[in-house]
Amino acid sequence: MADGEKKSLLYKLKPFTDRLPAITKPEGHVHFRTKMLWVILILFLYFIMTNVYIYGLDQGTQIDLFQQYRAIIAGQSGSILQLGIGPIVTGSIVMQLFTGAKIINLDLQDDEDKAVYQSTQKFIVIVMIFVEAVPQVFGYLDPSALFVHNLGAAADRVSIFGISPFYGGGRTLSQLIIIAQLFIGSYLIFLMDEIVSKWGIGSGISLFIAAGVSQQIFTGLFNTATLPSSQATGPLALAPVGTIPKIVYVLFHVSAGQMSGSGFEALMLGNPNPVIALVGTVVIFLIVAWTESTRIELPLAHETAKGARGRYPIKLIYASNIPVILVAALLANVSMFTYLLWTNPTMQKIPLIGHQAILGTYTSGSTLPTGGLAWYVSNINGLTDWLLPMINPSVGSSSTQLAGHAPYEFGMWVLAFTLVYVLGSIVFAKFWIETTNMGPAAVAEQIEGSGMQIPGFRRDPRVMKRVLERYIPSVTILSGALVGFLAVGADLIGTVGNATGVGLLLATGIMIQFYDAIGQEQMMEMHPMLRQFFGEKG
Repeated sequence: MADGEKKSLLYKLKPFTDRLPAITKPEGHVHFRTKMLWVILILFLYFIMTNVYIYGLDQGTQIDLFQQYRAIIAGQSGSILQLGIGPIVTGSIVMQLFTGAKIINLDLQDDEDKAVYQSTQKFIVIVMIFVEAVPQVFGYLDPSALFVHNLGAAADRVSIFGISPFYGGGRTLSQLIIIAQLFIGSYLIFLMDEIVSKWGIGSGISLFIAAGVSQQIFTGLFNTATLPSSQATGPLALAPVGTIPKIVYVLFHVSAGQMSGSGFEALMLGNPNPVIALVGTVVIFLIVAWTESTRIELPLAHETAKGARGRYPIKLIYASNIPVILVAALLANVSMFTYLLWTNPTMQKIPLIGHQAILGTYTSGSTLPTGGLAWYVSNINGLTDWLLPMINPSVGSSSTQLAGHAPYEFGMWVLAFTLVYVLGSIVFAKFWIETTNMGPAAVAEQIEGSGMQIPGFRRDPRVMKRVLERYIPSVTILSGALVGFLAVGADLIGTVGNATGVGLLLATGIMIQFYDAIGQEQMMEMHPMLRQFFGEKG
């Protein structure tokens, strides 16, 4: 920060935020083999934690507020990772919005200011853990009756000046214990993300998302289980729910006569895991693979080493897939709070926003919105959600979420859903490149610091910045719009395993980027001089 410039008020939080548990950076170079071991270990721990269920929770009555976004929240319903990466991503959104709007006076090019930004973000993550955990626990994550009973006597024995601090006895104490478990799980996944970022390869958040989505796609493809008898009808009543086993079952057990009429429609379009979803999944995978390899390459030459040349790649998806993660996390919070405002007895009483149909309406026992703003920004899951009801309104009448809507409303749903994802991805893409040193000024300094320059231009960061400004801002907007369109397109077609368009887009992009990152790490291992260019010490 420049001398005489007023420091941000966030510096007052520094004595506290600096004491928060954190992962220290390695002092020197971490070998490739060590990084891969950390990645594998953290991935293994992540899958273990998704199977550590909340102690004392009534698993039979819980309601999953993040049902629509479970694929990209990277958590498991009912486990200590119930919140997944939601608090981390939401905290990032808050910090990016405040920084972008200049509400927070921090220069992210300054090392001291950047350290304050990162430490404050940790504090915001803690706040968001409680913001997301408390409403769920006191609203819809009910403790089991036995757990409440066993804690009741203990709660009654605790008193301060003859007054019990646990209003509600065992139930209140059990809810606090569940909140503590959610906090531990959420903060552990935050630290695991830091371990991957500092000691491993890539991003921990990306790793967790790819792991969860890949698991859903694999299950959707190869699941041999059948639907419950209450849901099974028609010639496919006994067919497996996985796409591949379902196709094999039809080939060997169902005649052409039985398939005539609604049979082919059920196979191609009917949930779960219709064939059209498999086609859509493959098409989106190929498109993302192509866009990930499409880039503009600026020629570079070394200032002193004559003949040493290189290229700086500006990818078509320059801002990566992070913008759609941020949009999806924002919509997940919209879904959660509109549900609570409509159904929770306490939040229904909040003036102006409590139990307002314009914000969102819900039916008893379902977290899927049936109307209002929440419905127009809720996830679309394949052609049966929007195209078929537009053509034949009776198609959607059996679905609680789709019933009662006119054909034009489904068109408005698609339009609103598309606009939110595309415009939101563009906005977050612009914020993301500025907060991660990917903007023209930061890239110009990186190139200049590595001893490289653009041939035909003076070796001056200001000159290189002007050259980069011809490309980076435009590509950033284009990349944000593109990932938004790809995510929406996948949702409109449908995805195997109900992985959602965002989940499929993220998993594909993450795996390709992880492969590239492995290649980059191996290249730096063989040519240590490249570490300086990529900003690594040692």
